[in-house]
Amino acid sequence: MPDPIATTPQTDATSLEASTSRRQDVLTRSERKDLTRSSLLAAALHLIGEGKSFTSLGIREIAREAGIMPNAFYRHFRNTDELGLALVDEVGITLRRLLREARQVDTASGGMLRRSVQVYYQYVQQNRLQFLFISGERSGASRILRLAIRNEVTHFTNEMAQDFRRLGLYPTLATASLQMICGLIVTSMLAVATEILDLQAGQPLLEAEMLDNFVRQLQIVLLGAGRWREA
Repeated sequence: MPDPIATTPQTDATSLEASTSRRQDVLTRSERKDLTRSSLLAAALHLIGEGKSFTSLGIREIAREAGIMPNAFYRHFRNTDELGLALVDEVGITLRRLLREARQVDTASGGMLRRSVQVYYQYVQQNRLQFLFISGERSGASRILRLAIRNEVTHFTNEMAQDFRRLGLYPTLATASLQMICGLIVTSMLAVATEILDLQAGQPLLEAEMLDNFVRQLQIVLLGAGRWREA
């Protein structure tokens, strides 16, 4: 007759824990390190989502949220600023790739613009915590993070200007003027992120209105670019 204890929920939980432990055991040292690093990044974002500013977070608080010992934090980051820099890089690299792909979908400036706006809107919605962090630290207390975000803006601006050149858009504009125009677009994108974050779910009419307004704002910038004449 089977032992009834063998089928209790407690035994099942023990078996599951043992199975999870075995899966962790088969991970390489590098994989375990990456997993812990990701847990620290996710923990910081989760605390930000609860309404805390990034600069107010302490190492012990982040480590506790991630479920690791505070000393283990230093195996991945020297301080919280370095963790913040990793978050900035993570958002910047992914978003630049997505927008680069969007600009390659349609060489017509109107189609490319609307497609880029839609990609950006969806990315902000799907990465709310990351953009809460970026929006807060763009003018936050940490000079290191402010400069890092400004550096990402420069990367966006330069890549957009290069794509405009490749697509043959605004061929009469000097490089400095083209970069200025692209800088205005990127700055507008960062500004509208807070509006996207504040829009509650389940309001398709307001969402469509916001998208249309943002597209029109950028169209005005590009219209001015087309009429700009170098001194």
